[in-house]
Amino acid sequence: MSKSVKKGISSVSFSLNRFYRTLTTTRPSNLILPIIAIAAAVFLFGGGLYDIIMKPLPAVYYGGRFLLLYPQLSEQFISDSIVAMTIYSLGIVGLLAIYQSTKYVYKPRQAYMMMIVGIVLLLLAYIFLEASIQIKLNG
Repeated sequence: MSKSVKKGISSVSFSLNRFYRTLTTTRPSNLILPIIAIAAAVFLFGGGLYDIIMKPLPAVYYGGRFLLLYPQLSEQFISDSIVAMTIYSLGIVGLLAIYQSTKYVYKPRQAYMMMIVGIVLLLLAYIFLEASIQIKLNG
């Protein structure tokens, strides 16, 4: 083999080795992994997997109005999933606000306000979820 071929092979080998080393030693941010886990949980709890597999209708125009929530528990529209994912996200934001309120020990007013906002968001998420289930049960 000529010198230029050996040098090219050596250069490629060195580049691949360096790429492998950076790939195996790279650590993602401490914020990225929890965000991915929360997004995956919201997607699964909201029925995203059902939407991918069953390919339901987005919504239906029936009786002079749009039905965004399917009137039975056994089926769902894509809008059902969007509503559920939005409500779950609202609850998670409330939980995060409650958690963040514990970090303001030396600012009790700010901690109290953050905790109140978190509790309100969490209660709103619960009320909206219960209301959407009642809508689905009553047709």
